[in-house]
Amino acid sequence: QVQVVESGGGLVQAGGSLRLSCAASGSTFKIKTMGWYRQAPGKQVPGKQREVVASITTDGVTNYADSVKGRFTISRDNAKNTMYLQMNSLKPEDTAVYYCNIRWGPTSWGQGTQVTVSS
Repeated sequence: QVQVVESGGGLVQAGGSLRLSCAASGSTFKIKTMGWYRQAPGKQVPGKQREVVASITTDGVTNYADSVKGRFTISRDNAKNTMYLQMNSLKPEDTAVYYCNIRWGPTSWGQGTQVTVSS
């Protein structure tokens, strides 16, 4: 099993920055791709797809949603089993609950951390 704990959400004005962290524990040697997803307000319903924000492989290959390219940076520290999401130039439409996603065979999700961007 792999457990994950997120931190770093909060309230920020448009144009500001936040850094999210995701710490993994347990069978971390099995971890493959790590990623961040988000669900905007009003879309917290069962069956609704969470939007993928960014992902990073064990080799450091990254992918980003078009909406965050150039503003967000995903990174990981394999020695610490921790992943980060640096979010700059935040916009009100980035407001959402952000979830850490760890693929290790099965998939583990974090509990979510709220990011609110005021205009």
